[in-house]
This record gives sequence, C-alpha cells and structure tokens, in this order.
Amino acid sequence: MKSTKKSVSGLLSILVFFLVFMISSTLSARDYYQLKVYTIKNSDQEKSIDNYLKTAYIPAMHRAGVKTVGVFKPKADDPAVGTKIFVLVPLKEMAQIEKIETDLSKDKEYQTNAADYINAAFDNPPYERIESILLKAFAKQPDLFVPKFTTPRNEQIFELRSYQSATEKIYHKKVEMFNEGGETEIFKNIGANAVFYGEVISGSQMPNLMYMTSYENMQSNEDHWKLFRDHPDWKKLSGMEEYKNTVSHIDKWMCNPTDYSDI
Repeated sequence: MKSTKKSVSGLLSILVFFLVFMISSTLSARDYYQLKVYTIKNSDQEKSIDNYLKTAYIPAMHRAGVKTVGVFKPKADDPAVGTKIFVLVPLKEMAQIEKIETDLSKDKEYQTNAADYINAAFDNPPYERIESILLKAFAKQPDLFVPKFTTPRNEQIFELRSYQSATEKIYHKKVEMFNEGGETEIFKNIGANAVFYGEVISGSQMPNLMYMTSYENMQSNEDHWKLFRDHPDWKKLSGMEEYKNTVSHIDKWMCNPTDYSDI
C-alpha cells in the first residue's frame, strides 16, 4: 500500500512539474517578427505590390494561420515616401517562416491571385528589391499589440525606428536599457501604443534593434514624444553612464497603415 502511495505521489509530482514548466514556458514565450521591406521606384510598382498584398498575400497568410499582417507606407512628407512598403508578419516560432513558404507554394488560390506578381517579366518587375528582417520580441513586450484608433487611416501614424549600435556588446546594453532599464515602461506610461519591440537577429544593418509606436494622428505623435523627452524617468535613465553612447545611428520612418492592413 505504501509503495502504491509513493508511486501515485511521484506521478503527481512529475505532473505538477510538467504543468509548471508548460505554464512558465507559455508565459515567457516571445514572438518573432518578419519585417519585409519592399523597395519600389514608381507608382506602377506601388500599385502592383498593393494589389499583390491585398488580394493574394494577406488572404493566403490568413489561411496559413497568420491572422494579423501589418502593411505600412511612409507618409506624404516622409523622405522615403513612394520608395518603401513595410510588411510586418508576427510569428510564434521561427519555423513558421519555412512552413509559410511551403503553404504558399501549395495554395492554389494564392497561386492564381498572385499570378501577375509571380510571373512578372525580368524587364518589368513589381519591385526593385525585398529585404527580409527577422526579429525576436523584447522580454518586456513579448507579443504584438494592435492599437484601435477612430481617426482615418491616412491620419494614423505608425513610427518605425531602427537603432544601430557600434558593437554587439554595446547593442546588448541598449536592449537592456529598454527592458531592465525601463525604457519600454516609460513608453507604456505615456501611452505610446508600442506595436512591437524587436531584437534584430538577421538583417542588413546589425547590430540593431527596431520598434514601432503608434498614434491617432501626427499631433498625438509630437505630443507623446514631448512627454517622453520630458519624463523624469527618461531623464534619469538617459543620464546613466552605463547607457551612454549605446546608439550610433537612428533610422526612422513616419508611416500610415494601408487601407487593407490588419493593423
């Protein structure tokens, strides 16, 4: 009888350990993001990519299990207007990238709807180049946030930023500044509506991190950045010696979501 009780107790201990492990793994899980950047040179290419994304790619991604795909373009007065289209694809694991490609190759509806894009002639391509950036979500914001605005989409601002660092060690300090240092918390406290923060684990500009904040309009963007710059926690954090000179170059794009974007 005692032996039976010990066996049951042992099995319960194993079960509890397994459940705790599964729960902790779920709670600590961090999204991955694929950021596809289309470089285009004219309005014909822009229309071609819009048509492809709207009628073929995003519907196919939904069928493949990716329910939220963001598409953004630099706003009218941004220096990159008419030259870039950003596509944000949230992933639960890196293996999804390969699976998605397989799914697209087998998706007959996608193959039909994307025929013009797939079969474009060498002397009339739908884009100049595609850059694919792979990111891992920050620990302090492990998954995607989708804001809800009532303003028209052409007024909404999604600000995409890239912070490069001089070395990998310095880059890790900047990531630490966002996480343990509390920079993400400051953005949260001022209502900056961060869509994602990500460590770039594969891309053309490394070492760097990228993140996107969002606002109902440009005035809100400006107001919130003033709140950030004036925030006492930011002044304290940015003045800390260990976090000085952690950013060597900043790129930013002020974007509007397209009318077919899921975000």
